[in-house]
Parts: sequence; structure tokens; C-alpha cells
Amino acid sequence: PNPWRDRRYLAYTASEAVLFLDDSVFKVGLPLWAVTATSTPHQLVPLLLVLNNLLVVLFQVPFARFGATPHTARTSLWPLAAAFLAGGAALAASAVGAPWFAATTLVLAATAFTVAEMLHATISWELSVVLAPSTAQGAYLGVHGLAQAVQRSVGPLAVTAAIAAGPLGWLGLGAGLAAMCGAQRHLVRDRGDGALSVAPVTVSEH
Repeated sequence: PNPWRDRRYLAYTASEAVLFLDDSVFKVGLPLWAVTATSTPHQLVPLLLVLNNLLVVLFQVPFARFGATPHTARTSLWPLAAAFLAGGAALAASAVGAPWFAATTLVLAATAFTVAEMLHATISWELSVVLAPSTAQGAYLGVHGLAQAVQRSVGPLAVTAAIAAGPLGWLGLGAGLAAMCGAQRHLVRDRGDGALSVAPVTVSEH
């Protein structure tokens, strides 16, 4: 099997490049937005990054259950969409109101995008493995790895565009990421009952 001839897997990888945008949101978008478009004290920005790291340390392993099986991973795309929507809405709301309100909504946004990060990490691993033929998983996962590389190149431009567009930009980004979750869920659906046609045991279950 050749991953470059597998249109379904290439489309899945392209959707992954979009869903990995949470990385650019934390590294570029959230800090710039907080200091240029909100009234929150600038000292809060590094604390938001600490919050992200702390939540990942505490909850990334428990969140692995959302990718325990292909069906669970596919179903978990809905809460992932909700997390992206909530994060975009919170960032949009942070531009208005008093400093305390901006700080509160920024904390909510950081929490929502961290939840999205953890959910997507476990969903992405499970689906990237089960969609690959067992005889060519290395080649397929190599192609899947390009999604993060593309995101690192294009992601800063996307979140900068959202900043330039103001609150509507963040709403649009959150809605776009949520829509991509829906598109990916449809993409990984098989004909019939909607379950993925994969072996009963996958890498995440070892």
C-alpha cells in the first residue's frame, strides 16, 4: 500500500493539519491577542501557558480513554468541536469588558483550547493508526506527521489573520475548526453502520 495513492488518508491528513491549529493558538495567537486587544494585565499571559502545561500533565493520560477504540475516537470528535467553539467564543468575548472579565474569558479560552489539544492528541493517534494498513503503518504515519509540519508553517499566519479580524476572526476560527471536526468524522466513517473497518485490537489498546 502506498499512502500517496490513498486519497482518503491524504484527505484525513489535510484535515489534521487544520485541527493541529491549537498549537499556534497557544504559541502565537493567545499571547498576542491578550496584550494587544484585551484590557487584562500582561502578567496573566505566562500564567495561561502555565495553566496549559499543568492541565496537560494532570489530564492527558485520563483523556486517553477518548481514543481507546476507533468508535470512541470518532465519537469524541463532537466534544472536540465543542471545545474549539468554546475557545473561539471566549477569545472573542475577552476583547470587551473590564480587566477582570477579560482575564476570566482568557482563562476559559486557555482551558477550552487545552481540552481540545488533549482530545485531539488521543483521537489523532488512534485514527492515524487504524486508517493505515497493517502492512504499511510506518509509511502512513510518516505522511500523517506532515500535518504538524504544515501547521507549524501556516498556523501562525492563520491565527494572525484571526487577530487582525478581531472578535469575529476568533469566532470564525472556532467555528471553522468545529466544522472540520464534523468533516473529519464523516471522512472516517465507513459504509454501513458507521463503524470503522479495522482490526479489533489497535496500537492504543496494547
